[in-house]
Order: sequence, then C-alpha cells, then structure tokens
Amino acid sequence: MPESRDLPPDLDRALGLLIADAPETVALTVRPDPEAVTAARHFVTARLKEWSLGALTDDVALVVTELVTNALRHSLPACSGLLPPVPGSGAIQLRLLPGRAGGVADEAWLLCGILDGTRRAPRRKEPDYIAETGRGLHLVDSFTHRWGWRGLPHGKVVWALFQTP
Repeated sequence: MPESRDLPPDLDRALGLLIADAPETVALTVRPDPEAVTAARHFVTARLKEWSLGALTDDVALVVTELVTNALRHSLPACSGLLPPVPGSGAIQLRLLPGRAGGVADEAWLLCGILDGTRRAPRRKEPDYIAETGRGLHLVDSFTHRWGWRGLPHGKVVWALFQTP
C-alpha cells in the first residue's frame, strides 16, 4: 500500500491531530510483552464505552489486535526495553481520536493510529489459507472505512478510520 499523501482535507487534519497527540487524543504505550495486545484491546473497549461508540467495539478491537501485533512483530528490536515513549525512541503507541462529521446525520467516527519506530511500510501479502499469519492487513481493510500509513521523522503511523454503522 502506498503512503497516505493526498487524503481528503478533513481526514488529513484529523491524522495531523492524531500524530501531534492533540489534547482530544488518548494514547496507550504498548509495552513489548505478551500481554500488550490484550491491554490494547481493553484500552480501546473502555474508551469506546466512555465515548458511547460501543457499536464500533468489535471492529476496532479486531483491527487494533492486528495492528499492534504487526507493530510488535516488525518493530520490536527498535522498541525493546523502552518504557515511556520518547520522540525518536522507537516506542510503540496506540492513539485514538474520536470525532463527529457535520451534516444531517452527525455521524460519529474514530481514527485509530499505531505509531512505531520503523519506517518500513506495511505490506499486504497474498493470503495463504494454510499459514497461521499473513492475513492481518486484509482484515484491517475489511473492517475499516479506510486505512493507510504515513512516514514520520522517527518511524511511521499506521492509521484506520471507523464510522458508526
């Protein structure tokens, strides 16, 4: 998947807020340990409940599971042993930014981002139905409204946009 460049202005602005860790963004540092994925799912579930976005819980939890697993698998050497995220340190962070689209329906949305310390682009593989891995980004594509990635000075963010059903 190519890097996200020409996004619609509203999405580009929201992604900028997510990357900048704006006050309306909530974040969880993902520790390099076996319980990290479970902690990320619990964090997401609690935030969605707080924000009355429970209808998104199953889809967001699945996508967060895939994206956090990928970040741990592919950037772990860059982040192992780190505690708090330090710019340029390679630490992994999960960030969530809720919002509302204008208009008649006033539709709720959620932007989710996983920031890690490697600039390697996410790559979708052809699914091997016998293999135990390799289908994660296909799931992300299936359960999000839109997703992508953007390079940062010290790594990248893989983001996913969800809209209420």
